[in-house]
Amino acid sequence: MTPWAQEDWRAEALGWAERGLAAHGLRETGPRKVRLRPWSVLVRMSVAGGDAVWFKANPPASAFEAGLTEALACWVPAYVLRPLAVDAARGWSLLPDGGTLFRDALDSAAARSAVDPRAWEEPLRQYAGMQRALAPYADEIERLGVPGARTAALPETFDRIVAENTALEPADRRALAELRPRLVEWCEELAGVGVADTLDHSDLHDGQLFAPEPGRFTFFDWGDAVVSHPFCSFLVPARAARERFGPEAPARLRDAYLEPWTDDGRTTAELRRALSRAWRLGAIGRACSWGRLFPGASIGGGRAGNAEGARWLLELFAEPPL
Repeated sequence: MTPWAQEDWRAEALGWAERGLAAHGLRETGPRKVRLRPWSVLVRMSVAGGDAVWFKANPPASAFEAGLTEALACWVPAYVLRPLAVDAARGWSLLPDGGTLFRDALDSAAARSAVDPRAWEEPLRQYAGMQRALAPYADEIERLGVPGARTAALPETFDRIVAENTALEPADRRALAELRPRLVEWCEELAGVGVADTLDHSDLHDGQLFAPEPGRFTFFDWGDAVVSHPFCSFLVPARAARERFGPEAPARLRDAYLEPWTDDGRTTAELRRALSRAWRLGAIGRACSWGRLFPGASIGGGRAGNAEGARWLLELFAEPPL
């Protein structure tokens, strides 16, 4: 069950959203559309003379998204949505419509036989540029409540999530224990490249960014975010591109993502090797985020999170297709 089932909560939340609209001179028209998930309550509100406005409520474990969204609009406004209102304490946001979803843009291009993996290149360059701009704010991002999964601390994070996961088979648990020394080496090698930890979206598939106009992209939905090595972000978009475009896509997109990181004296070979290490380590962040569900949610709550977390932990054994 989500809070939407509680009449008092609905009245309070929607009243807050209505006041947020009024503060911007916006008037609601038409019916509302509600989407309920264990990780969010989302309400689409039509407004007169404009696009839709979205109310979003996060569960306690990702309530930081509201304050993070507000902060990102100040730090990197060109890359994110600017919220109309935020209640950081309650994890509530009121957000403008972001325009065309990147996934829809890809589908439209595919219908015209006019899309190839290079469609992901510019979004990844811009996302990397945003990550670089946010590196000086890493400590402040954590103070907003965003979980830390720093490169140096990933082995300890790994230990914790393996110990807490009840879905791992005994054989898998033994294999992960045997893998740990290699994981420590990957972390040390990745840290040695000298790229600072920063914001990792951790779930940047093609449904998590907008393409409002040619050449510009807007990133949103930060409920899975962590502060970690930026290259860990590459895992999810590369997998999404591989599913859509085939097995050659990740290698083709790798250099587009790495391009913004090449002006600090690091060689392409160094960056490519680091990205290969981060591909594996990105699975730790995914395993962590799957534990963040509403307690007692109808889809199984912690049980579903543990099963997905176990699946991601076993991805540590997969050789990166780069």
